[in-house]
Formats: sequence, structure tokens, C-alpha cells
Amino acid sequence: MKYTVEMSNKLNELLERTYDAEKGFRQAAEKVDNKTIKDFFEKSADQRYNFGKELKAEIISFGQAPDKGGSTKGTLHRSWIDFKAMISSNTEEVMLEEVHRGEKEAIATYNDILQDKEFVLPPSTESLLMRHRNAIRKTLDTATIFEAAVS
Repeated sequence: MKYTVEMSNKLNELLERTYDAEKGFRQAAEKVDNKTIKDFFEKSADQRYNFGKELKAEIISFGQAPDKGGSTKGTLHRSWIDFKAMISSNTEEVMLEEVHRGEKEAIATYNDILQDKEFVLPPSTESLLMRHRNAIRKTLDTATIFEAAVS
């Protein structure tokens, strides 16, 4: 199967999102006092770091160059999180709301790629993306539980 530029672009889009998520989770961990939530954010950041390594390896295995950094949109989002945290009385709740929103967007991006009928993903790529998406769903579920507890 020929690896297409479109596939490379889609995987690099995921990689960029992964960089943004890792930075966002690290930022969120710095802003909360609750040890359990802080640990959750730190573990989620580490998970995204590992996702990034796996996505880079997948892109490289097809002879393409992985992107090097996050997006402007991600930088703006983290600035928005800083602002919301600054004016909020419940930083944990604000951080968890943003995680909830970001994880839903990430799942949608993974689903778009996995369900795209324009090209067929190699089995290794499809398996990798499904594993990542399912782990993100678990992160979303955990964030939802924490969010209900701190509201």
C-alpha cells in the first residue's frame, strides 16, 4: 500500500494535537492543588508524550517527516486556560472542563481519520490510532468523574 501525503498530513495533525494535549495537561497539573487531580494530569501528560513518540515512529516508518511542535491554536487555548484559572474560584473544575472539551475534540479527530473512506490505513496505523483513541476515552471518563466530584 502506498503511503499518501494526505495520510502523512492526518497523522501529523494528530501529532500536533498530541503535543498540544501534553503541554495542556502539564500546564493543568501546575495550576491545581488537589494531589489526585494533579497526578491524573501528570499521568495524562506522560501518556500523550508516549503517544507522540509512537505517532512519530509511525510517520517515520513510512518515510515521512513528523512535525516538530504544537499548534498556534493549542498555544491560544493554553492562554485561555491561564485566564480562566486566574479568574475562577475553582481551578480544578476549570481545568477539568477544559480537559473534557479537549478530549472530546481529540476523539473526534481520531474518529475522522479512522472512519475516512478516502484511503485505507495500514493495519499497524489503524491499531495504533484505535489504541490511542480508546485511551483518550478513558481519560475523558476519568475527567468526567473528577469534574462531577469538584463541582
